[in-house]
Amino acid sequence: MDPTLVEMGSHLSDAMKILESGQIEMEQDPGRRRLSWRDIPGPLQGDGHNVGTILQLVQNLMHDDEDQQLPRRMQYVGEQGHMALLGHSLAAYISVLDKDRLRKLTTRILSDTTLWLCRLFRYENGSAYYHEDDREGLVKVCRLVIHTRYEDYSTEGFTVLSVKQPVIYQSATCRPGLGQHLCSQLGLPLSSLCTVPCNTMFGSQHQMDVALLDKLIRDDMETGKLPLILIANAGTPGAGHTDKLGRLKELCGQYNIWLHVEGVNLATLVLGQISSTVIAATKCDSMTLTPGPWLGLPAVPAVTLYRHEDPVLSLAAGLTSSQPVEKLRALPLWLSLQYLGHDGIVERIRHASHLAQRLLEQLKSLNSIKTSDVLHNEISLLEALSMVEDELSSSVVVFKFYQESSSASSGGSVEGYCSGEREVQDSLNRWLGEQLSVLVSNSGVDVVELEDEGVCVRFNPLMTAAALGTQESDVSMLVEKLSEMVPVLSCTLRFRLDFREEVLQYSALRYIEEPSWAGLGAIRYEPRRTDLDEGKRQQELERINTELLKKLKELDTDLQFSSGPEFSEEKNCVFIGMAVEDLDLAALAETIASLGREIEESGKLLENMTEVVRKGILEAEQQLQKANEEKLMEEGVLRQIPLVSSVINWFSPVQSSVKGRTFNLAAGSLDTTDPIYSLKAQMSKEGTSDSPTATVKRLPGQKLFRRSGASSDSFSETSSVSHLEEPFKVPEHMPEHMERELEGSHDPLCDGEKCPLEQRVPEGQEEEPVSIR
Repeated sequence: MDPTLVEMGSHLSDAMKILESGQIEMEQDPGRRRLSWRDIPGPLQGDGHNVGTILQLVQNLMHDDEDQQLPRRMQYVGEQGHMALLGHSLAAYISVLDKDRLRKLTTRILSDTTLWLCRLFRYENGSAYYHEDDREGLVKVCRLVIHTRYEDYSTEGFTVLSVKQPVIYQSATCRPGLGQHLCSQLGLPLSSLCTVPCNTMFGSQHQMDVALLDKLIRDDMETGKLPLILIANAGTPGAGHTDKLGRLKELCGQYNIWLHVEGVNLATLVLGQISSTVIAATKCDSMTLTPGPWLGLPAVPAVTLYRHEDPVLSLAAGLTSSQPVEKLRALPLWLSLQYLGHDGIVERIRHASHLAQRLLEQLKSLNSIKTSDVLHNEISLLEALSMVEDELSSSVVVFKFYQESSSASSGGSVEGYCSGEREVQDSLNRWLGEQLSVLVSNSGVDVVELEDEGVCVRFNPLMTAAALGTQESDVSMLVEKLSEMVPVLSCTLRFRLDFREEVLQYSALRYIEEPSWAGLGAIRYEPRRTDLDEGKRQQELERINTELLKKLKELDTDLQFSSGPEFSEEKNCVFIGMAVEDLDLAALAETIASLGREIEESGKLLENMTEVVRKGILEAEQQLQKANEEKLMEEGVLRQIPLVSSVINWFSPVQSSVKGRTFNLAAGSLDTTDPIYSLKAQMSKEGTSDSPTATVKRLPGQKLFRRSGASSDSFSETSSVSHLEEPFKVPEHMPEHMERELEGSHDPLCDGEKCPLEQRVPEGQEEEPVSIR
C-alpha cells in the first residue's frame, strides 16, 4: 500500500480524535499559550503554527464560549463518517496525479458509484450527476430539457424562449423558494412558474390535484406556452406525503413533459417491500437523492439520477463534465458505499422506517394526540384508503395535540379556543415540540407548520436517525414524555378562559389576549391612581409589573412566570406558563392582585415619605436659622470673636437655652434631642419595630396555588402591606423608679413582678395615649 495513503488516513483519524475530544495537549512548543476565538490574528504569523496549534484554533471555533448555554444537537460521526471525510482528503491527493492516471481513476470511481446507486434505487439505465447543493441537479435537468425542447437554444439563446414561453409546474407543497430559485438560475420570469394546488375536495389534502393539473396544462398550451417540466414529491418537505406518481407519469407522457421526483421517501426504494405510490418513482425521467442524511454520511454530495440518450445535450446542460477533477465529487460517496455494503445501507433505511412505524402505532393509543391522517373529521372511505396507503409509504410521522371543545368535562372550558382560535392550539403544539426536542434530543423531532393542520410535531428518522443514532428506546422515551405532557396541555387549554374570568373580578388586573403564548395567559397590573399624567403612569406601570414578576418568581410554586416572548408586542406584562390539574385559579388571581396592590402602596408610601422629608428639611432649616439668631442674642457679639470668646467663656461660662433637634420619620415631625441623651439606644430601637406580616400555614411539601381538602389550606400565601404603627414614646416626666431602671440601678419595686411598662390595662378601661412633648 502507498505509504502516503496510510499516513493520510492516520493523520485524519488523529485530527478527528483531537477535534471531537475538545482537549488538545500542547506537545510541541508548550510555551505558547492556548488560543481562543478572540486570538485570531489578522496577518499571517511570520514563523507559522504547528499542527497542534492550528487544530486548537479550529476546536475553539467549533466550541465557542458563547454557544455553551445553547442546546446543540451534535451529529454522530462513526467510522462510516470518517470514510466520507477521508474521501475529501483523497480527492485532493488524487488530483495531483498525471492526467492519464487521473482520468482512468476518476472514470472508474464515477462509473462504479453510478452503477451502485442505480441498482440500489431500482433506476435502470440511468446516469448520475453529483452536486453539493441539492437544488443544483434540478437546475441542470431544466437546462437539459430546454436544450431538448428548443432545438436552436444553443445558438439563439433566450430569444427562442420568447416564441413559446416555457412553463415549470410544481406542487404547492414543494420546498419554499424552489421555483423562484429555478427561474433565477435559468433566467426565466416568474410567470414561467405554475404552482399546482393540492386536492381540495377529493383525495388527500397533501397530494397534487391531477385533474386540475391537466386543465392548467391545456390552458397553457392554448395560450401558446410550452409545458416544460413537472416537479413532483415522493415525500413532501413538511409531512412526507407522496403524490400520485403513476397518474402524473401518464399525464406527462401524454403532453411530453419531463417528470422530476424528489423527497425523503425515495430512500425506501432500497427496501424489499415498497408501496405502489413510491415504486412509480422508478419510471420518472429524473430524481434527486440525498444519501448523506439517510445514511449518516457527512459532507457527501447529493445525486441526481436521470435518463437521456444524447450525451452532447447532457454536456451542454452541465450534467456531465470532461474535467476529471469534477468527477472526484463522487469519491467520498464511493468510499462510504463500499464501507457500508449493500446490507449495511438497507439496514439503515429499514431501521429508520421501522422507527417511524413504531411511533405511529404508539401514538394512536394516546388521547388528544392526532396524526396527520385523522386531523380532518369529514372524509370519505376512498379518501381514508388513500390516506392509509400514503401513510404506509411515508417514513415521516406528523402529529399534534388536538382537543375537542366537548372534552371540557372536568370543570374547565375550551370553547372558543379549539374551534374558533387555532392560534392557541398552534402555540401549545409549538411548546410541545420544543419541549420534546430538548427532553428526547436523540429522537430528532422538530416543529413544522402545515397549511391545513397548523403547527405540528414532526418525526423524520430518515433525515435524523443515522446522524443522531436514534434507537427504539428513544421512541419509547418520546411516547412516555408525550403522555406526561398531554394532561398539562389539556389543563392549560381548559383553564385559560376560567383564569380570564377570575382575573376580570379584580379592577386593577387586566387580562391580555395573547393567543401565541403557550400557557394560562398574560396579565397586567394597572395603577389605580388617577392623578398621574401619561408619562408617569407608564413609568409606574413598568415599575409595578417588573417588581410583580420578580416577587412571583420567588414564590414556591410549580407555575412559571416570565416577561413573555422576546418579540411580543405586549410589554409590561406577566406571562403565566402551563397549568396543572389541581391549580387553584382563584388563589392565583388573588395572590397576583394582592402583590400588585402591595407594590403600588409601597410606592405611595415612599412618595409620601419623600414629601415629608422635604418639608422636614425646610422646617429644620428655618428652626436652625432661628436658633442661630437666639444664640447670637443670648451670647452677645463679643462671644462671636474667636480670641475674645475663649477668654470670656473661661471667666464666665454660658448656659445656652437652644435645644437640639431630631427628625422623626415615622411621625414626620422635628423633636428635641433630650430623650435621646436620657434613654438608651436599644430602648429607641425596640419602640419603633414594625409589626410582622402574617403568613398562611401550608401542609408539608404543599406548593402554592394547589387545591386541597380543607378550604383554609387552599388559600395562597400572600404578603400584605405592613401598616406603620405609632412608635413607642417615653413620657417627659417619668416615675422615679423608671429613671433608676434606665440608669442601671436595681429597683426593689420590680422584684417578682412585671415592670409597670409591661403591665396591661385592666379591662373596661381605655389606654391613654403616650407621647413626647
